[in-house]
Amino acid sequence: MAGTSSGIVAGLTALAVGAVGFLAYQAHAAGPVGPPGRPGPTASPSVTAGKAPRDRRHPTALPSGSGRGERVVYSLDDDRVWLVDRTDRVERTFTVTPGTVDPPPGSYWITSRSSAVIGTDGAPIEHVVRFTSVDGLAIGFSAAVGTPPPAGPGVRTGGVRENRVDGEEMWKFATIGVPVVVIR
Repeated sequence: MAGTSSGIVAGLTALAVGAVGFLAYQAHAAGPVGPPGRPGPTASPSVTAGKAPRDRRHPTALPSGSGRGERVVYSLDDDRVWLVDRTDRVERTFTVTPGTVDPPPGSYWITSRSSAVIGTDGAPIEHVVRFTSVDGLAIGFSAAVGTPPPAGPGVRTGGVRENRVDGEEMWKFATIGVPVVVIR
């Protein structure tokens, strides 16, 4: 009798492992999917991947072509972030210091948050909001606590650093699922 029950358990375990593997394969084949009602990582047709037009008279003005509705807009060329509400009004804009690895231009969403961790450069950081990864390196916004040590040569960093006041505002604004639009 004991041999029969262990055979049944082994059969059910194999069946469960196979089902999980099949579901994982289907999820991978379907491609990235965002939170319900949110765009996928590059699914926003209203955002151009090139350089968004700027108002030369107002360099801190939100670039046109950077999307619509609630979002974080991050300009790689200007090292600037805009926090934009649902009515397309800029709640806050500030400069940032990029890491050594930039995300490709496109549309993403906030996927994870950490109140305090150690960055890849060894610096204690807070108010971390992540939105993508590049070759396994997490990319997100964060604020260094204190003066960070200089990163060693060849260290890959994906943290887009803000000052602590701006980091706190980003933390309040950029909850899970909020879109992030990266522009040139």
